[in-house]
Amino acid sequence: MITSAFIPNALTIAGSDPSGGAGIQADLKTFSALGVYGTSVITALTAQNTQGVTGVHVVPTDFIAAQLDTLLNDVHIEAVKIGMVASEEIAFAIRDAFAHRRPRWIVLDPVMVAKSGDILVDDAGIRAVREILVPLADLITPNLPEAAVLLGGKTAQNLTEMEALAPNLMTLGTANILLKGGHLRGERCPDLLISDETIDWLDAFRVDTANLHGTGCTLSSAITAYLARGHELKDAAQRAKAWLSQALDASGKLGVGKGHGPVHHFHAWW
Repeated sequence: MITSAFIPNALTIAGSDPSGGAGIQADLKTFSALGVYGTSVITALTAQNTQGVTGVHVVPTDFIAAQLDTLLNDVHIEAVKIGMVASEEIAFAIRDAFAHRRPRWIVLDPVMVAKSGDILVDDAGIRAVREILVPLADLITPNLPEAAVLLGGKTAQNLTEMEALAPNLMTLGTANILLKGGHLRGERCPDLLISDETIDWLDAFRVDTANLHGTGCTLSSAITAYLARGHELKDAAQRAKAWLSQALDASGKLGVGKGHGPVHHFHAWW
């Protein structure tokens, strides 16, 4: 654990969600709620609400690189979370930015599949995530459809099929994987934490709510926050999962939008 008197700094690299439930906004709320100072680099602007996305404006790659260089030249970052990356050029810019200024932890949430099942990035974008960003990361957090896209296979339908994906996912070049099982049916939401040495099941009861907007962003940024604070990986993942369950459980206190609302990031504070 970090014993310094200073509050640790974390960075999110992702797109902007005007409704505040996902992307940069969700990440910064999560960092703040968990006692970490949040910084951000915006990769895309979206026209988005709780009912869907109607437009995406990708930030020019050279300006993303300028954001990264300017920030990293000044601020020491303990941990970084990378969200949706729209192009191969942006993936290279992110990799180059960390070539000589790498934080202790890089967490990649490989956002490639919408909740509707639609693929959000083209083939070049998928290759960029698989070949550039996955090897860069210390931890990747795919859900089951995203794992299927990364491996070019079928989506796992049960715990046995989830566990069978572990060795194939490890061949992609990352050190650790949190394979999220939220798409499985049942009363529980099992996630699988995979490394070269161990495989651990992290379990939780499924929260009965429609407020699921930004859950993937929020979980990965919560893990990033706990890592920035000095927790070991398994402990960080367990704490983040428990915190997200509480945020989901309290989400009914919010009245945001007419569709799938956000989780309550500040459930412990408000």
